Amino acid sequence: MKTILKGKSTEVVIDTDGPVIIIGESINPTRRKKLVETLSQNNFEFVLELAKSQMEAGADVLDVNVGYPRVDDASLLPETVKAIQEKFDVPICLDSPNPGAIEAALKVIEGKCLINSVNGEEKSLQTILPLAKEHGAAVIGLVMDDDGITHDPEKRFRIAEKILGRAIQLGIKEEDVVIDPLAMAVSADPNACLVTLETIKLVHDRLGLNITQGASNISFGLPNRDQLNSAHMALSIWNGLTCPIANPNKITTLIRATDLIRGKDDFAMRFTEHYQKMEAVK
Repeated sequence: MKTILKGKSTEVVIDTDGPVIIIGESINPTRRKKLVETLSQNNFEFVLELAKSQMEAGADVLDVNVGYPRVDDASLLPETVKAIQEKFDVPICLDSPNPGAIEAALKVIEGKCLINSVNGEEKSLQTILPLAKEHGAAVIGLVMDDDGITHDPEKRFRIAEKILGRAIQLGIKEEDVVIDPLAMAVSADPNACLVTLETIKLVHDRLGLNITQGASNISFGLPNRDQLNSAHMALSIWNGLTCPIANPNKITTLIRATDLIRGKDDFAMRFTEHYQKMEAVK
């Protein structure tokens, strides 16, 4: 299954049979005081710095989230997207819980983007899926619904199946639905990662869709987070994860190594290229 995203002229293919694609997570004001301060002044210099550093570190797509308290994201999100695309030719993942902000950004974005996200709640399905169809966007389906978050992998799978079915009914191609299996903190629930991994496997085996997840969600509240995230990432990729939302500065080496071990890197070209690039900047 191939999900194709586009910038102004570049094309990124997320392929269930190909190497892992990295969606850079860093353009997000959460825990980034400088980003909040600059965005509140309509200053996009730091956004562009984050975009550049992520792309240099291995990001193929950029997740763009401008949400912080009292922000008018319906105005700020499209302005941020325009600033990024004026400078860089890269596919965008629009990340906002506000459908108005998503719609405003869709009207100005160039290429084919990814919407983060729709979920199994009726309100979400009825609001976000029509926007994806109208603007020819791909969409991330988050496996929660009107009953909240279930800890049963089979129930999570059924929500993924429901989202896919509703998308197809609207005329969205199945390859344009990417599933997020929900990665939860293992410090709060010792079975959280097992549930996520099993959900990934179910979606991969039964639906064949591309799969994303937040790379750092599982380690909240624990020490040595990078190592824990890396372990979960490798296991997730083995089970079917294809396009994590992650900080490429922390995760690209692990992903290149995992792709090589899985036979997704002929003659170790991508692994070696990344190693040489990292050595050059030391």
